[in-house]
Amino acid sequence: MPTKSLKSRKSNLSNPQEQLKYLSNGIFGEGELPFFRDKVGEKGAYPLKPKKLEILQLNLGYMCNQVCSHCHVDAGPDRKEIMTRETMQLCLNVIRESGAHTLDLTGGAPEMNPDFRWFVEEASKAGIKDFIVRSNLTIIVANKKYHDLPEFFKKHNVHVVSSLPFYKKEKTDRQRGSGVFDKSIQALKMLNAVGYGREGSGLKLDLVYNPAGAFLPASQEALERDFKRALKADFDIDFNQLFCITNLPISRFLEYLIASENYEDYMTALVEAYNPAAVENVMCKNTLSVSWDGWLYDCDFNQMLGLKVNSKVQHLKDFDPEMLQEREICISQHCYGCTAGAGSSCQGSVT
Repeated sequence: MPTKSLKSRKSNLSNPQEQLKYLSNGIFGEGELPFFRDKVGEKGAYPLKPKKLEILQLNLGYMCNQVCSHCHVDAGPDRKEIMTRETMQLCLNVIRESGAHTLDLTGGAPEMNPDFRWFVEEASKAGIKDFIVRSNLTIIVANKKYHDLPEFFKKHNVHVVSSLPFYKKEKTDRQRGSGVFDKSIQALKMLNAVGYGREGSGLKLDLVYNPAGAFLPASQEALERDFKRALKADFDIDFNQLFCITNLPISRFLEYLIASENYEDYMTALVEAYNPAAVENVMCKNTLSVSWDGWLYDCDFNQMLGLKVNSKVQHLKDFDPEMLQEREICISQHCYGCTAGAGSSCQGSVT
């Protein structure tokens, strides 16, 4: 297998276009494993077409207080891309027009956007049934100006989805940085203190698990039981659900796979775990992803690869739900990550 050629190309994978070109040329450059479009076509499911739009996922910017090794957004403190209030206003217009019932705010750390609170307050008036904020937890304790976020989330009945790679310190800090686990536990306690994750509160607190290496996640049900048992026993922490998300071979994780010489084995594992039943419920079928500058994508992974929606309507300012409904969903080799095993989406397993 051409490990040497993989290493030599690492320096060319610093931008989304090069990553996509690399993935699209066949997994090993020789097409030794099937293209995703052909795999989907075996069951007559190609091209993928969207269902009714249910979820609008907005990336409020790539700025983050952490630099995680698996981050497909390549987020960090030095990133300057931030959604403006003008673009947020376009989002509000689309929320009212689209009929989507779920608004999903992500980043980076979405809370670091200077207009984050204004937008949450305005969007709360737009009739959204499920208002998700994806928090890395440590932002809550990072600076005193964020210490009141649990109360702010409670006031607006925000559904908090928080990243926690593992219920043990060593694995979490190895993936996300020294001290992250202790700060995450502190933040979870603060959320629990206002009712999040507690039985009968109605305040939803879900956790997200990403594998810490070049392997697929185990059973979501089994991991959820382990997380709940360990966090309750060790820290008296409660939460609602655990979402398992497969790491996709893009951005920092792609670089890690190549540098550790795990790329070929990992891609082979994804292909061998392909589950045609997962295709029906992949998130790109009921979700639109919006970048910080207003461009439209089928999912946030496509957003990171620069794969805009396959439609004449590609920006919020031109939003047309009927035209978008007629589009074909853009796919490439990274899509194997969402259809391996029980499937993977921002809401966890899909089968």
